[in-house]
Amino acid sequence: MSSSALRAPGPDRRILAVPAVAAAWIALYATLPAASRLLTTSVLGLDAESRVGAAVAFFLYDVPKVLLLLVAVVFGVGVLRSFMTAERARALLAGRHEAAGCVMAAGLGVATPFCTCSAVPLFIGFVKSGVPLGVTFSFLVAAPMVNEVALGMLAALFGAKVALLYLVTGLTIAVVTGLVIGRLGLERYVEGWVREGPSVAANDAETPSLTWGDRVAVGWAAVREIVGKVWPYVIAGIAVGAVIHGFVPTGAMARILGAERWWSVPVAVLLGVPMYSNAAGVIPVLQALLEKGVPLGSALAFMMAVIGLSLPEAMILRRVLRPPLLATFFGAVAAGIVVVGYLFNAVL
Repeated sequence: MSSSALRAPGPDRRILAVPAVAAAWIALYATLPAASRLLTTSVLGLDAESRVGAAVAFFLYDVPKVLLLLVAVVFGVGVLRSFMTAERARALLAGRHEAAGCVMAAGLGVATPFCTCSAVPLFIGFVKSGVPLGVTFSFLVAAPMVNEVALGMLAALFGAKVALLYLVTGLTIAVVTGLVIGRLGLERYVEGWVREGPSVAANDAETPSLTWGDRVAVGWAAVREIVGKVWPYVIAGIAVGAVIHGFVPTGAMARILGAERWWSVPVAVLLGVPMYSNAAGVIPVLQALLEKGVPLGSALAFMMAVIGLSLPEAMILRRVLRPPLLATFFGAVAAGIVVVGYLFNAVL
């Protein structure tokens, strides 16, 4: 046997690249405030105190800031996601008691890499595996609404308190929605074709073990896939936030969505439903609303409605749910969001 064959393998270059990339990320992030001011005042010649200047400065600062945070959060979440697969999630939920299953399903919805589009095929797999309908819906609510990328970005931008509120309220809505739908006995309103064909065993697939180098590769792949898809929505959301920041008078949004107005939370939810955005794209709008004096409950209700009650989501879910069940699902989620909005406006 040759000496080369006996030589121990060297360290994985994929792992060695992480510290260098992290150092470059930190250095670039640190330059953003000065760079945005320089571009606004010196390069573009705008008065940073004017409405146009304030909007432009907001945009030039938030675009790279949010995208950098998105890259970091998506990479970290991608590495964590490599420990959780669709097959593993399905196996964990199959055969669970409904109440315990709803809690576990909501938690898995946070931990697994599924938006509404990709959650629908998993929904079908759950139904075929015999997972109770209420448990399935707890997952279906939590997967898009309690977005782990949004959770990380909320913590980075607004602090752990806001992120924790978002997590707890989203999980509560997911669990309660699952319990309500499970008790109503609405299985007959799942489209018939979903139950057709052979059932799926909960443990029908084994996932090969991954090295840490493989998990780092999964993280970079998640960055390429997710950031590559959502960056236009992020820029669009920041543009909306910049307009609100620069041109909407301080207090105007608060007068519309203020805590003292009984209609503020329902209006916030209704404003969010027609929008089509992901969590990363709506967070800059949330930031601008909070800066203008909109209370946290109304702002979170708006964000949750954008993420969990969008019209495109309804169109996707209509493929597998008949109108009575779809209406019950949206009604339960909307009611939960409204209650959460009123609660936080009252106590914060």
